[in-house]
Amino acid sequence: MKLKWIFLFFGFVVNLATAGIDDYYELENVPLPGALSMASKSGTQVDGLDFFPDGRLAVCFVDGQVYTLKPDTGEWTLFAEGLHTPLGISVVNDQEIVVCQRPEVTKLRDVDSDGIADEYEVLSDAFGISGNYHEFNFGPVRDSAGNFYVALGTASSGAGVRHEKRGIFNPLSYMDRMYACVPYRGWVLQISPNGKTIPYASGFRTPNGLGFDLEGNLFVTDNQGDWVGTSKMHHVEKGKFYGHAASLLWREGWEGRPLSRSIEELDSLRTPAAIQFPHGLMSNSPTQPLVDSSNGRFGPFAGQLFVGEMNKGRIMRVALERIDGVLQGMCIPFFDGNGLKRGNNRLEFGPDGSLWVGHSNHGWAGEKGLQRISWKGKNPFELKSMHLTQSGFELNFTHPVDSSNFANVEHFSIKRYSYSYHRGYGSPQRNKEVVKVNSAKLTSNTTVSVELEDLKADRVYELQLSQNLRSKTGMKLVNSLAFYTAQRLR
Repeated sequence: MKLKWIFLFFGFVVNLATAGIDDYYELENVPLPGALSMASKSGTQVDGLDFFPDGRLAVCFVDGQVYTLKPDTGEWTLFAEGLHTPLGISVVNDQEIVVCQRPEVTKLRDVDSDGIADEYEVLSDAFGISGNYHEFNFGPVRDSAGNFYVALGTASSGAGVRHEKRGIFNPLSYMDRMYACVPYRGWVLQISPNGKTIPYASGFRTPNGLGFDLEGNLFVTDNQGDWVGTSKMHHVEKGKFYGHAASLLWREGWEGRPLSRSIEELDSLRTPAAIQFPHGLMSNSPTQPLVDSSNGRFGPFAGQLFVGEMNKGRIMRVALERIDGVLQGMCIPFFDGNGLKRGNNRLEFGPDGSLWVGHSNHGWAGEKGLQRISWKGKNPFELKSMHLTQSGFELNFTHPVDSSNFANVEHFSIKRYSYSYHRGYGSPQRNKEVVKVNSAKLTSNTTVSVELEDLKADRVYELQLSQNLRSKTGMKLVNSLAFYTAQRLR
């Protein structure tokens, strides 16, 4: 397998593909409004995508514009402007969208149906602003009841705060590596359709991505840093804490500096992540999780989640399962290179089942622009899902497999490790072990049961599949390296 090492700012991400994804999916660059290119150097950074019921695509750009696109004609229309760093949009109906910008969550309304917003209404500004550059606001996404969810990033010790602030200023976390000196930095907020705002869950560092699965479960990604040993995706539930200590300052009844509490106490409060993305191998900066809602129009992965990555031209795929009431599962590259830009910040499925990808860099990692991925109608040979058993893993593939090589244990290499929960920035792999594969047995024409010498909870399992594995018809695997986060065992 060819390994291409990409060094980018805060680490590296490995190119994992062994066969061309472009045999199965078509990638195209979407022309953007010419006015954006002339407005500023950053004008074509895409930070929000959503479709109107009438088929138009709504796109927000980092400099504060919202445009609409008619995909069939390529016609762009300026819908709104003057927003402050909008990092996500959610379409309500053909006349209304909700935008999350730095000072507020805003409803934009096209009253006269001419394709241009006439009203800008504050839906919620019930959170603090210190003026720190790193206080990004992400979202919104909307649940089946019409509630919106946004995630507030923490501030960075790389800069201070402004003299004038909004909200109570609490210095008890000020200038910790990432801090939350105003409410509710490091939280996910729930906002009702009429603007009632509820602090929903805490413990996030830079939660640049929110999304629901088909069952209505909310997922939020977070980036490696202090308190975050490796990048993660959390299954977020009301009232829970997900690990970053700074946000605890705004928890009801909390007293004192969060950093005055022991690691053991903080660890006892936190809910572990559903997915850990191994740093340098899978993802350094995950973005939006998006469920495949295409009903099979995007290939064989319906119901699974796709997750963007900033540092590399990669979109990941996540297949979850519930064990002992806890969601956990596999992550694996989906689209890796092959013309895909870096900075895969926002994702959205179109009415035709194609996947639209918006790119940003924000002065850090990534590129600019808008791309579209369409399925060509032929399924790639891929590891579709990975299920934990009492003795190992059940591996499910998208095509019948060649029984002559899939029953050979030498084609399956497995390691496991963990990451530290601590105040420091990131974590090396801990408790690293090679796990002996005792047997590999076909249980159906697309399923292989792999039995391991033993299993341990609270580990990431790294599965390396041999390059020599083939489908029954001789197809090569597109991706051969996968990771399973095992919070719980069966």
